[in-house]
Amino acid sequence: MIVVFATPEDVETAFYEAIARADLVALMSVWADDEEIVCIHPTGQRLTGAEAIRNSWRGIFANNPRLMVRLSRGVRWNGMLLSVHNVVETLYIGEERKPQGPMLATNVFQRGASGWRLLAHHSSTAADRDVADSSEASERSGPRTLH
Repeated sequence: MIVVFATPEDVETAFYEAIARADLVALMSVWADDEEIVCIHPTGQRLTGAEAIRNSWRGIFANNPRLMVRLSRGVRWNGMLLSVHNVVETLYIGEERKPQGPMLATNVFQRGASGWRLLAHHSSTAADRDVADSSEASERSGPRTLH
């Protein structure tokens, strides 16, 4: 059964919930059905295609089955067929849930016949905590619409 995501926010929520559950099937269900989907982890490795992305997340879940990500300071650009979200991720790893980060992430979503899907996820370490926290005004301005 294919899940139809009505909004980019629905896809983003499902993506991070799948990470928290270490649910590889659910995580892969949010990706676009495209050979050129891209995932870049904080290690800097660029993964292209569903097989490479699946194998990468399988390894992450094997090493960190208790991984939760909290999002903050989202900046969104929304269009009819494409949406780009830039967020600050705080990672909580293991049983003790000690916060790691911040990480800066960009998620790109595409709308197609089966609703919205994730086209690209790029996460990297923030150079400095102040940089990650510097955009309070952007958060208050809300989503932007592309025409």
